[in-house]
Amino acid sequence: QVQLVESGGGLVQAGDSLRLSCAASGRTFLGYNMGWFRQALGKEREFVAAISRSGINTYYTDSVKGRFTISRDNGKNTVYLQMNSLKPEDTAVYYCAATASLILSRSNQYDYWGQGTQVTVSS
Repeated sequence: QVQLVESGGGLVQAGDSLRLSCAASGRTFLGYNMGWFRQALGKEREFVAAISRSGINTYYTDSVKGRFTISRDNGKNTVYLQMNSLKPEDTAVYYCAATASLILSRSNQYDYWGQGTQVTVSS
């Protein structure tokens, strides 16, 4: 079992930055690839970014490439999502998730989920 707790969400203006954190506890953090997903009101949950166990490989959905950066600190059992140049369309609840799968963009491949943190970007 892996417990995930997100933090760092909030209300910001367009163009601002936020850094989300996801602290993991339980089973070995290093054993999991990690992902960030988001769900806007009335929409399906969508993939945002993922990072491999070692942190060497990262993946992003097209709409956040060049603006968001995923990273992890295996010594602190924490994964981060640095979000720059935020846009109103980035408004959503952001979820951290852990998977042993190599299919990182599909939510049904993830085994553990955090409770989510709200990000609201005003125009």
